[in-house]
Amino acid sequence: MAAYLQWRRFVFFDRETVREPSGPDGAGAKPFALPPGITVCDSGRGSLVFGDILCGAGRCQIWFLPRSLQLSSFQAYKLRVTHLYQLKQHSILVSIGEDEEGINPLVKVWNLEKRDGGNPLCTRIFPAIPGNKPTVVSCLTVHENLNFMAIGFADGSVVLTKGDITRDRHSKTQILHEGSYPVTGLAFRQSGKTTHLFVVTTENIQSYMLSVKDYPHLELDSHGCGLRCSSLSDPSQDLQFIVAGNECVYLYQPDERGPCFAFEGQKLIVHWYRGYLIIVSKDRKTSPKSEFAGNEAQNSDKQVLNIYDLCNKFIAYSSIFDDIVDVLAEWGSLYVLTRDGKIHVLQEKDTQTKLEACKLMLFRKNLFEMAINLAKSHHLDSDGLSEIFRQYGDHLYNKGNHDGAIQQYIRTIGKLEPSYVIRKFLDAQRIHNLTAYLQMLHLQSLANADHTTLLLNCYTKLKDSSKLEQFIKTSENEVHFDVETAIKVLRQAGYYSHAVYLAEKHEHHEWYLKIQLEDIKNYQEALHYIGKLPFEQAESNMKRYGKILMHHVPNETTELLKILCTDYHPSGGNEGPGMLEGKKANSEEFIPVFANNSRELKAFLEHMTEVQADSPQGVYDTLLELRLQNWAHEQDEQTKEKLHNEALTLLKSGRFKTVFDKALVLCQMHNFKDGVLYLYEQGKLFQQIMHYHMQNEQYKKVIEVCELYGDQEACLWEQALGYFARKEENCKEYIAAVLKHIENKNLMPPLLVVQTLAHNSTATLSVIKDYLVNKLQKQSRQIEQDEQRIQKYREETMRIRLEIEELKASPKIFQKTKCSICTSALELPSVHFLCGHSFHQHCFESYSESDSECPTCMPENRKVMDMIRAQEQKRDLHDQFQHQLKCSNDGFSVVADYFGRGVFNKLTLITDLPSGKTATTIEAGLQRELLIHTKRST
Repeated sequence: MAAYLQWRRFVFFDRETVREPSGPDGAGAKPFALPPGITVCDSGRGSLVFGDILCGAGRCQIWFLPRSLQLSSFQAYKLRVTHLYQLKQHSILVSIGEDEEGINPLVKVWNLEKRDGGNPLCTRIFPAIPGNKPTVVSCLTVHENLNFMAIGFADGSVVLTKGDITRDRHSKTQILHEGSYPVTGLAFRQSGKTTHLFVVTTENIQSYMLSVKDYPHLELDSHGCGLRCSSLSDPSQDLQFIVAGNECVYLYQPDERGPCFAFEGQKLIVHWYRGYLIIVSKDRKTSPKSEFAGNEAQNSDKQVLNIYDLCNKFIAYSSIFDDIVDVLAEWGSLYVLTRDGKIHVLQEKDTQTKLEACKLMLFRKNLFEMAINLAKSHHLDSDGLSEIFRQYGDHLYNKGNHDGAIQQYIRTIGKLEPSYVIRKFLDAQRIHNLTAYLQMLHLQSLANADHTTLLLNCYTKLKDSSKLEQFIKTSENEVHFDVETAIKVLRQAGYYSHAVYLAEKHEHHEWYLKIQLEDIKNYQEALHYIGKLPFEQAESNMKRYGKILMHHVPNETTELLKILCTDYHPSGGNEGPGMLEGKKANSEEFIPVFANNSRELKAFLEHMTEVQADSPQGVYDTLLELRLQNWAHEQDEQTKEKLHNEALTLLKSGRFKTVFDKALVLCQMHNFKDGVLYLYEQGKLFQQIMHYHMQNEQYKKVIEVCELYGDQEACLWEQALGYFARKEENCKEYIAAVLKHIENKNLMPPLLVVQTLAHNSTATLSVIKDYLVNKLQKQSRQIEQDEQRIQKYREETMRIRLEIEELKASPKIFQKTKCSICTSALELPSVHFLCGHSFHQHCFESYSESDSECPTCMPENRKVMDMIRAQEQKRDLHDQFQHQLKCSNDGFSVVADYFGRGVFNKLTLITDLPSGKTATTIEAGLQRELLIHTKRST
């Protein structure tokens, strides 16, 4: 129960008297006056509605007062209007009045939107009393859905009309309640599809459920109230039924009694307006001072109008009036009707004005809770509320109530800069409060990396492992913070297990591995974790941490690398469904991981070459080098032989064609003779093979090399001869073998052979006697053949010259009797050529391609002419010659080829002698020109 005198008083309403509109002259308007005899009133649909009793004109009127203050009326009854109910959602007015003396009240339902002779249309008329028992109507209420209407009587009965209240045909009237005490108040309550009717008498309060058959009811209390002392609140108070007694005001739900408030004074009128409870009471004591009541005490017959805010427990307005008829709400204001015919309007102040006024007073008296509740009820924005919370927090902080202060500061999160609060609680003694604030800051996802660092430092300083675990294990949907910052702080504070958990949960793989390897030294777990990562991340982390892992867990690391480079699937299934085909890394990139682990490296490389034949070249190169090293350092003969065979097998695998030089260098570095010779042979380096045997003085091997590869590279025999010639040992057998082959292949001039063997002191003339004799004999035979050929060419030349002279000087006699084409006897007409061939004319025309050439001689002549023309065309091809000279490996051969074609010969044709020059002069000029050309060529 709240004490009335303890409630704070405010002036949230401005009071004015309604005045008539100003005249054209602008003179001050006089107060508006209501018609006399007003007995009942209501409001809604933009008008104040009044009902009066029989006036001097003999007509009982219902009056409408719109906002323009232009009164209008119509006659509703002949005697008096006792009750009015204006629906708020429909233009329907329900009235109860009397047309004649006696107790015979009539209910009339008016449709204000339809007219009948200028007046509202009366859609229904029926007697209020269902039977013949005379009784006075005490109260009236209508449901906004127009399906229920309840009328209370002074004899304690309640009549309920169910159905369309605007029509007789669609409604049913019945007695809902009967009692011994007058009914003083009725109210419908609609909650979802459930409808309740509150019935209050002078002695009790009951609730009827109208949405259930038989209308079950429940007595809520055993005391009641007077007329017009009950009302129904709005949803802000959960549609509670308000009953005002002389000592207390009670609130009721349909099934129970709610809170009560001790408001003193005899209650006359009770209304509910926009979250406020309006009570008009008759105070027999001296009324309290108010804004409008002067400094002197008021008389006891005055009426006090109080406006209460039940949620925030303060009085929003209080004032004294003379004989209030009723209080109406319309157009966003309250209108107080007094018996003298005046209307007073109470206009609520705007929210900002109210809040500023109350905050000044409440803050001075440190009533922050009331200020907060008031601000919330008036829907103050979040910025305004945050300022109140801040001031409240500052007040509590200055008083030393740090726990209470931090709670208020927490309510400012999102509006107040966090540093304002953090600076106040950096003291070690207030670390608990700071922790609470930072926790809430993270819960609202407003923390930055610095806040996360500070909160984790608070946890570690407090050594509150439970709170720390709760913080880091909270779902991402509940707490948002900078995970990387949290991991750094936890690692720095030594909470490695917490840091590892956070890194694993949020998939910060680098931090997880860094802590496991550098701080916890749990290499096995780190390796297992890498095996669960997706391919790309597993690959990058093995490159980064592979050397450390190889040093501590070499076997397990090697196995993981084998999987990673062949057919990798995460052990935890992190690749997701559908990844049936494994991925593989470049095995060559992981060779540096085995820097100090040659045994594991060999196992890794051999595995890769076995399961993946197309492994990178670096894998084979490294494996070859590793096998050669092992072979070179091995002391056991059997093992050495095995390693020798392994290295040679690898060389013969065909994987070193593109890196021939590298493989050769490796074999030479490790003095692997068989490998060197094999590579020489594969690279066709026959001279190097022979030089290798020469260096090792393996004479038979030198001869074998010459025999094997001499056909491909003839100079081998020459080099072999030079080699044996330089030897001071007795090498006659080998020299004879070489000379025999040189003789057969005619590889060297005899003079050069003699000069070569002259350097050998052990080689006598008998060594080369047979060679020289055979050579001289062959040359003699060759000379004889050449002389015979020369004589033949001379004779042929002489014969041709004679033929030419004969053709020039003597007539040619054609004695051919057969055609050279068809070999038939010649017949006229025929064709004869100087070459001696004759043809039938028709044969000649059929086979000849040219009229001036012999068909028989033409192919040979054409070959000769083509050769001549080709040489002439290529004589001036300077660009082509330069290009071939630059691109050729043997420039001398190119020059020799062009020289043979006559490109460098200067051709001079002498036809007619120039005038004034003799033959002697011309011959001298030719000799000079030839001399100059010869010098240039030299």
